[in-house]
Amino acid sequence: MVTVWQIDFDRRPLKNTEDYPLWELTIYDPQTQMACHRFCPEPQVSPDWLVKQLQELFTLMGPPPRQFQVFRPRSLTYMQAVGEQLNIPIEATRQTLGLKQVVQMRVPAYAQMPEYTGQSYDPLAIEPLPPQPMPEALWGEQWQFVTLAASELESVLLQRPIPVQSIPPQLLPSQLGLAAGTKIPGVLINGGRRAMQLAQWLQQRQPASMQTMRAELSGLILSAGLNERYVLVTYGDPDIVAAAQGFEQGKPASQGLHFLLVQPDDSGVTYTGIWLLSALV
Repeated sequence: MVTVWQIDFDRRPLKNTEDYPLWELTIYDPQTQMACHRFCPEPQVSPDWLVKQLQELFTLMGPPPRQFQVFRPRSLTYMQAVGEQLNIPIEATRQTLGLKQVVQMRVPAYAQMPEYTGQSYDPLAIEPLPPQPMPEALWGEQWQFVTLAASELESVLLQRPIPVQSIPPQLLPSQLGLAAGTKIPGVLINGGRRAMQLAQWLQQRQPASMQTMRAELSGLILSAGLNERYVLVTYGDPDIVAAAQGFEQGKPASQGLHFLLVQPDDSGVTYTGIWLLSALV
């Protein structure tokens, strides 16, 4: 089994006696469910400080992991340098649910500390980048909002030999405890001859979630990577606007689960790519 440590390193709503903001290193091991925290005054924030702390923790929490996972862009900046020094690869991913839970659970503890500043603080807030247009050469021939029953999605569609896919186990309907008949909202793109090229482009960007955007010209926004956004399609047709509302209204019942499916044609026989997404990541 590949051992993984999920890492967060960021400023907290704390200041030390010298009035320096405090950063916190939080480490979570999904295998053992152990977490560790260490504070760092802002003037000392550096990859070298992180390397020293991690090397000490290797002796306390077990052997070095085979991989670090990071969900915060600012943490990634430091951890990439750390990974090079320790020869441990870094994965930038939003799928660090255990770490995020630990980070959220820490917030009430800050208010009890003498270093607490009282400032407004959201531990998972990450400023998204402005939406970028998808390359015109990749536009599909047709697309539509669709729904699938949870059992049909997991027991039928996900059993197909789809060449490009991202199926986080924790997002399977059965893992979320969804009833078999729960309707899962999704988007189906008919990519035609560009289907594989489109699927590969999407996979490289690590799709995380999709949201509809209401404006003079409405659109479907793909959130990807750690904080990237792309405009998949725009639309103004009243029927599509209504379908978009249904897409968003279906997310609460599915606990935020939705999907993106790319096919080469409308035969319903072959599919090129599929991604399980979550409104909660």
